Amino acid sequence: MIDDLDTQDVRELKGVGDAMAEKLAKLHLHTVQDLLFHLPIRYQDRTRVIPIGQLRFGDEAVIEGIPIGCEIKMGKRRSLLCRIKDSSGTLCLRFFHFSAAQKKQLESGKRIRCFGEIRRGSTGFEIYHPEYKLIGDNDPHADSDQLTPIYPLTDGLTQTKIRLLCEQALERLTPYNLKEWLPDNLRQSFSLPPLDDSIRFLHHPTADANLEQLRTGSHPAQYRLSFEELMAHQLSLIGKKIKAKEDKAIQVTASGQLATDLLEQLPFSPTNAQQRVFQELLSDLKSGHPMLRLVQGDVGSGKTLVAALAAAAVVNAGYQVAIMAPTEILAEQHLANFTQWFKPLGLNVAWMAGKLKGKAREAELESIASGSAHIVVGTHALFQENVHFDRLALAIIDEQHRFGVHQRMALREKGLKQGFQPHQLIMTATPIPRTLAMSAYADLDCSIIDELPPGRTPVNTIVVSDQRRNEVIERVKIACQEGKQVYWVCTLIEESEALQCQAAEDTALLLAEQLSGLSIGLVHGRLKAAEKAEIMARFKANEIQLLVATTVIEVGVDVPNASLMIIENPERLGLAQLHQLRGRVGRGQTASHCVLLYKAPLGQQGKERLSTMRETSDGFKIAEKDLELRGPGELLGTRQTGLWEFKVADLQRDKALLDDVQKAAAQLHQQYPERVSPLLTRWLPNHSQYLNV
Repeated sequence: MIDDLDTQDVRELKGVGDAMAEKLAKLHLHTVQDLLFHLPIRYQDRTRVIPIGQLRFGDEAVIEGIPIGCEIKMGKRRSLLCRIKDSSGTLCLRFFHFSAAQKKQLESGKRIRCFGEIRRGSTGFEIYHPEYKLIGDNDPHADSDQLTPIYPLTDGLTQTKIRLLCEQALERLTPYNLKEWLPDNLRQSFSLPPLDDSIRFLHHPTADANLEQLRTGSHPAQYRLSFEELMAHQLSLIGKKIKAKEDKAIQVTASGQLATDLLEQLPFSPTNAQQRVFQELLSDLKSGHPMLRLVQGDVGSGKTLVAALAAAAVVNAGYQVAIMAPTEILAEQHLANFTQWFKPLGLNVAWMAGKLKGKAREAELESIASGSAHIVVGTHALFQENVHFDRLALAIIDEQHRFGVHQRMALREKGLKQGFQPHQLIMTATPIPRTLAMSAYADLDCSIIDELPPGRTPVNTIVVSDQRRNEVIERVKIACQEGKQVYWVCTLIEESEALQCQAAEDTALLLAEQLSGLSIGLVHGRLKAAEKAEIMARFKANEIQLLVATTVIEVGVDVPNASLMIIENPERLGLAQLHQLRGRVGRGQTASHCVLLYKAPLGQQGKERLSTMRETSDGFKIAEKDLELRGPGELLGTRQTGLWEFKVADLQRDKALLDDVQKAAAQLHQQYPERVSPLLTRWLPNHSQYLNV
């Protein structure tokens, strides 16, 4: 019986002892199969000898010639310079590290073949430290009829060594020890070549291979492996979704009187989009299985009201609701809204945050545990061990990407202790690009509030160099004199909160000097919660005209009279964060403006970010551009943990595959369920631990 390659340890290969195995482990290479899936990042064409006269700067090329001079040059760095010629021209080889024996070898006059990158040096075209060998007249005209693979490396591992190891792995490869888990009819439906052929080709492409396809990841062999890996991720999410539906949850059979009463006391009517999404939530709540729904909507689209209607339906049925937000400012905003809406209806809204101490905390804990608190609003403090719910049936998690996997699971456990699974409603004002919605979030049911309430004014975005800072300050002064309010947001590239707070404090002092007579407030992460709350309340009451802040005001701040925002160093923030910040203005009837005060010179990515912000206010377009610029890792945040580290696929590059991948994964799951587990084991060996994420 032939051992499968996924069980063959790399130590079985020639030249791999404990020390080499440790180096390979840094690249997550533990088995022979791992080596087969350790694909080249690029290729070199060493299949043709290029005449020296046809070389171009920046080319990587094989050249042949006769040495016509070899000397040691003294300069900033001592170097050995060897001039070689062929029938079309001359070129110099330069070595900064060399020996007397090497110099003698190169002076022998024997024909030399070398490979390297063509650079411009003091003698004209040069190659620094080329790979080279002496050859005879009868040598073949090239070293290989295949492209040369360049692999990802780690310290202590050379290209020569990894190539030898991959060669050994390929020698062991047969159709029997690397199973083809995709059935023939499925492969043919999606034009997928066989797995073993694709792997052999990608380690050793032929000389006539399409280099542009290989460079862009669009070659059929790359397509084949990316497709299978993305399928494995889809299958893991299908498994999560099915497992979640197996659990039991309380049934909410109707929206109830509370939701009706809530709507009647509002001075406005919900938009059609809000009503549609609420009906989708109700359908989930009626199913008897735990809801796991993501509600996304652009800044100001009214997600909070939809969440409040869902909460009203659950409380009406006799159960508790928890609302968790990542920051105290956002949690306090929810507390204010839910108290304003539900207190007149006779409901008790409790508060749980880290700053709550002593008797006040004990009283809230008692009301939560006894069930007299119908709705509980809080931060991370909600899932602490001493917080016990009476009948928690709905957990609303706002800006979910800011929470870790285990934090969300801990809140879920609060409901499980009562014998049923709580429904989960996840909200985000950071629109999720379609690419991520189809991949990383495919285990969630998604709803989109794609309509803004009437009365929201579009925000005019202006990009201004900080050399015009004084003009901007004058504009702030005029706006405040006209009775408007202004945000001035300070950002720093450093992660240090202390430095960010210091920058905000310094900016507030400077602005106070230049804008004497204005009431200026300051909010940053190091203020005590009570101080932050007081300043925000004064700003909302128009007692403060100019609020200087760090990005703590990104979400949860709603001041309709604020119609001007200045963002310093916007090039240092991601597009999603800039869009969130901009969403703090334009919340009233007044024409609103956002000034992006950048520091020149801008890099290419900075230019693209600011250009995107100026051109569109569509959160979904902005999210797609953010994904393009930053990649999925940063956007996924803690949801990415362990699950979204691809071996071959690239979410951004391969997004065009996702529609077909979803169809293929569904087909495999329905028709060939016995193949799902081995496919997951190949690509996601630790997949089982993420099923409850």
